[in-house]
Amino acid sequence: QVQLVESGGGSVQAGGSLRLSCVASESTSTLRCMAWFRQAPGKQREDVAKFDNVFNYDYYADSVKGRFTVVQDKAKNTLFLQMDSLKPEDSAMYYCAATRGPCSKAATDYDSWGQGTQVTVSS
Repeated sequence: QVQLVESGGGSVQAGGSLRLSCVASESTSTLRCMAWFRQAPGKQREDVAKFDNVFNYDYYADSVKGRFTVVQDKAKNTLFLQMDSLKPEDSAMYYCAATRGPCSKAATDYDSWGQGTQVTVSS
């Protein structure tokens, strides 16, 4: 398993922006897929955005499409999640995840997870 460490969460007002970072303990080039998930209290963990290293392709949940952007910096072993036009419903704990297999919407398909970083958006 690879170690993942997230940072960048915080509290912002609706319409604001945050950038989350996820630093991996090994080269992200060895990881087929890196992803961001989020989980709000009382809700299931849901996928937000994914980056496929084989096809250099990014995927987004419909709820964040056009507002969130996932970017990978391979030189720094880091995956970023740029979040713009934030809404109160984006409030959640955000987790970075990785797998050596193909990208998937299912959290159970990822074997490496970070500790999470909290995002709170006020109206």
